[in-house]
Amino acid sequence: MRELLGSKIHRARVTDANLDYIGSITIDRDLMDRVDLWPYQKVAVVCLDTGVRLETYVIEGERGSGDICMNGAAAHLIKKNQIVIIIGYQFAEKPFPPKCILVDDNNKFVKNL
Repeated sequence: MRELLGSKIHRARVTDANLDYIGSITIDRDLMDRVDLWPYQKVAVVCLDTGVRLETYVIEGERGSGDICMNGAAAHLIKKNQIVIIIGYQFAEKPFPPKCILVDDNNKFVKNL
């Protein structure tokens, strides 16, 4: 069994960075559904502005809100208005096509990648 790319939200804009939270990344539920991310699933977050890469887990955000919020200690590393790639991995016995999307500046779906 190997760990493969399963989900990717490409070029999302961070809408908030909240230090006063236990931890995680809040993601609009519509975006989660499009790429099959689950609440509490581990994800990698890569900041295109700084090159920072970190791991955290997903918290479900309000559907249709466009929310991408860095919470807790991660808010020190990735700030509001920075552009990120959110990557979810899955274990599989053989290769499969990942669910990858591109979003606009308001974190609304543009197209499948």
